[in-house]
Amino acid sequence: MLKKNMKMLAIAALAVLMACGPSRPKDLNNEQQSQGSSEVASATDADTRKISEALGHFIGRNLKAPGVQFDLESIVKGMREGAAGVPAPMNDEEYEAAMAQLQEKAYNTLADTNMEAANTFMRDNANVQGVVEIVPGKLQYLILEEGQGPSVPEHGSPSINYTGKYLNGTVFGTSENAGGPITVPIDQAIPGFSKGVAGMKEGEKRRLFVHPEYGYGRTGQLPPNSLLVFDIEVVKAVPSEKENAHSQSTGSQSDEERDFDDDLEGDHDHELDESESSHHSS
Repeated sequence: MLKKNMKMLAIAALAVLMACGPSRPKDLNNEQQSQGSSEVASATDADTRKISEALGHFIGRNLKAPGVQFDLESIVKGMREGAAGVPAPMNDEEYEAAMAQLQEKAYNTLADTNMEAANTFMRDNANVQGVVEIVPGKLQYLILEEGQGPSVPEHGSPSINYTGKYLNGTVFGTSENAGGPITVPIDQAIPGFSKGVAGMKEGEKRRLFVHPEYGYGRTGQLPPNSLLVFDIEVVKAVPSEKENAHSQSTGSQSDEERDFDDDLEGDHDHELDESESSHHSS
């Protein structure tokens, strides 16, 4: 789902501001309080205006969401009337239902926009020198550095370094963040990754371009129908017998492998981020 509830964000911001508000010293006598009252009032007025403006700026930033267009003047009107105790135009249940419909519409719009961008990119990218298509219009790669060692088997578990990006260049996962090269059972990855890594030689560096139909599509944690770009380096194409035996005996994944599976498996709820939702190629 779209990240929701500007209402809750505003309430949270107000709560933080109120919780962090300065407490008035209790040990001042009446004369000291009287002498400083005008100065305190002046400073308080200035601080209040600045804090109020900052709160408005915070709310305004969080009104931006892909596919959603809010009416700013109506929001300001609602804030004024709410502060004055005027009844809201909707009750809470009506508001939640209307917001859910708006978010669903925005989600579908973003999915359609991202799919169109992915189709256009894959079509144009197929004509770039050096780009090879594994599946026409769906999966492509570019060799960045040739490898000389053994090849990754079709159902293998190579040790790799990787960086995963969106079409706009925003990074969503790296092996560096996981602590270094990780061993990945490619059968457990998305189809585009599995097919793109199989056959890579040890030492090879390859850039994969994965169409949404071979990636997450409309499922997973990523923005719907995101085209994915992976830079892959095969550190070890085939794990040693010792590593295989250890993996089978433990029957569990390392933290790095679990983190990688979280990136590549499409079984989570959607979480959209404004910086990630851009569909334009850099």
